[in-house]
Amino acid sequence: METLFIPIALLAGGLLAVQAGANAQLAKATGSPFAATALQLSVGTSLLLLVALLTGTLSALAGLPGVVWWHAIGGTASAVYVVSTILLFPRLGAVVSVGLFIAGQMLASLGLDGFGLLGLPAAGFDAAAVVGTLLVLAGAAAIVLGQAGGAAAPALSKPGWILLALAAGAVLPVQGAVNALLRRDLGAPFAVGAVSFLVATLAMAAVLLLVLALTRQPRPKLGGVAAMPWWGWLGGFAGAAYVTTVFTAIPAIGAAAAVGLTVAGQQVASVFVDRHGWFRLPRRPVSALRLAGVLALLAGVAVIKLA
Repeated sequence: METLFIPIALLAGGLLAVQAGANAQLAKATGSPFAATALQLSVGTSLLLLVALLTGTLSALAGLPGVVWWHAIGGTASAVYVVSTILLFPRLGAVVSVGLFIAGQMLASLGLDGFGLLGLPAAGFDAAAVVGTLLVLAGAAAIVLGQAGGAAAPALSKPGWILLALAAGAVLPVQGAVNALLRRDLGAPFAVGAVSFLVATLAMAAVLLLVLALTRQPRPKLGGVAAMPWWGWLGGFAGAAYVTTVFTAIPAIGAAAAVGLTVAGQQVASVFVDRHGWFRLPRRPVSALRLAGVLALLAGVAVIKLA
């Protein structure tokens, strides 16, 4: 059963590349990345509620009032992550930011597994897990250097923003572990995913209202949505698949393996997106160093999984 999560997690990670392209289209159509994210999260919520209804597990939500309150708020991590990307991309650059997100994800995952935090069994810090994590981090560094070139060094001289990027990456495996606790409480993965996405939607809506109240940013517009390509709505589907996969995979294969697989899948898919300019994104050459980084990512995940 555990081996089944390997291709599923890789695919879920690959869908994040689809989510990025879709969200870019929706942000352009609405004129607001905050509004676009709230819309995509609401799509994911609706989709997961529908799947829960069709699978006969929607009734599991009746048990929600009886669970520990913080088991139900894992979705807030999605809002933290999205707001961080909006703050960090103009300051550090998208490539450097993503590399730091990966580092934060892997370090948090290693800690969750090693110390047995948030209900996970304590696996300790054996050599294979540490070496595998270091390989993933080395791969992330190679991807950053291979894509950003000399632009990476100035960006990495801003310690405050670097800490925020690491923290934003770290909240994602924590979200997966918290959602896994909620799944243990309710016993229904799609219902749990719907709760997570609903919380994330409400959190992003609150962020949007706060931004509109405190800044002079223009209000979101919906006129451009009609002209948007149909695949601009796929971000909600991709996000739902990713979140559900992570919190179901973490108890089965561990946080580091689950997160490492999704990161590897995302980077493999991103190579094709950049090479061919899919989803109306600009074409970017794929350097040998970046490809070596992706291979190091895959090798690191293999070492972690064999630990």
